[in-house]
Amino acid sequence: MSDHHIKHLPKDTGRSGWEAISSRVFAPQKLAGKQTADWLIIGAGFAGLSAARRLAQLHPGDKIVVLDACEIATGPAGRNSGFMIDVPHSLSTGEYVGSGDDATKTEIARNRQAIAFARSAAEEYGMSARTFNPAGKINASASARGIEHNAHYAQALTKIGEAYQLLDAAAMREITGSAYFHDGLYTPGAVMIQPAQYIRDLAAGIRHQVALYEHSPVHALTREGGAWRATTPDGSVSAPKVILGVNGHVQNFGFYRGRLMHIFTYASMTDAFQDRDLPGTGRADWALLPADPMGATLRKITTDNGESRIVIRTRFTYDPSMEVSPARVAKITAEQRHSLDARFPALARLPFSHSWAGRICLSLNNVPAFGEVDTHLYSACCENGLGTVKSTLAGVMAAELASGERHADLLKFEHQPPPKRLPPDPFAWLGINGVIRWQEYRAGREG
Repeated sequence: MSDHHIKHLPKDTGRSGWEAISSRVFAPQKLAGKQTADWLIIGAGFAGLSAARRLAQLHPGDKIVVLDACEIATGPAGRNSGFMIDVPHSLSTGEYVGSGDDATKTEIARNRQAIAFARSAAEEYGMSARTFNPAGKINASASARGIEHNAHYAQALTKIGEAYQLLDAAAMREITGSAYFHDGLYTPGAVMIQPAQYIRDLAAGIRHQVALYEHSPVHALTREGGAWRATTPDGSVSAPKVILGVNGHVQNFGFYRGRLMHIFTYASMTDAFQDRDLPGTGRADWALLPADPMGATLRKITTDNGESRIVIRTRFTYDPSMEVSPARVAKITAEQRHSLDARFPALARLPFSHSWAGRICLSLNNVPAFGEVDTHLYSACCENGLGTVKSTLAGVMAAELASGERHADLLKFEHQPPPKRLPPDPFAWLGINGVIRWQEYRAGREG
């Protein structure tokens, strides 16, 4: 008998602005009583909902149950910056470019496979252009170091035959309205999503094929008599096969302990404004990643009613407890105020409506926590800082693996090395936070 007791749940601090301005078309339902299913998925983020959609495609008519500890889109899936990126985007290396041409091409192919799956869902479920927008993204530099990063990135993309466009300072000012940026590198394959709305629209699209229960944290996962039973405070679900789409929380189920880095990053969203009242923010919509990965990510969005908002994401911290304090968020919010005002002086008096922390999960060797971790129990976790695409793909691959599919892409994905073991604490805590602080210091004006 396999018996896993989950004694700790991660904590999400602050309300995500993405979730606050999103909408949903069905009310949350909590698991109550005992149920049986053909398939059970734990986690209703990018991995879990993508796995559910793929299972519904492969096994029409089967009963699929998805459990989530909170309300959909209030957890990490609704807290990211909303970039679905196709070209290399590794956070653990300190640079976006990959370590070799073959590995880079494989990563691009996988990212595009995930984007294609998301695009088909967006089309099938009628997601708006505000929710799913294939507009590309810009790596923006604000320093000599950032210019050097963009030049290096351009060389790497040229070497593998990937399209990009270099933008000078004048072009960056026309796009963003800001004179802060020195240059930019535009890549056309990225999709900009409203992450909370995407998750809620995806859940709405599959809900006639999938039973989704929210506010239903799994406290125990036990295998008896050829089936797994997941127990929540008010009920249980038994199923022969289970997929874990819980990212770093997989550690609390007893898997990959000592191998995953639990990183928090922080974001704020401004109050809504009209461009005519606060000029100086450029086009209606744009999306900037920092040329230096440790810098500030920025997005300007326009909502359906014509109002604009800007989202800024900065800072990283390593927190093995998987929770941070409101005081930490407030301190970093003050730093973000300074960063935003430096770029957009006209917004100096525009308050933030929401500030929040979001969890990501990294491995030292930039690989997922993926595969069959116990009999008919599958992990689709550890997104390495690009959860929108990598978690989508992991969910799809886990559904196919659990279904007995054996195609070449799945075999390669399954046979990646496991996440490397971290040094023991306090060495891991000191070392990882030390590297983060040093990289943020070097980022300078990029932050």
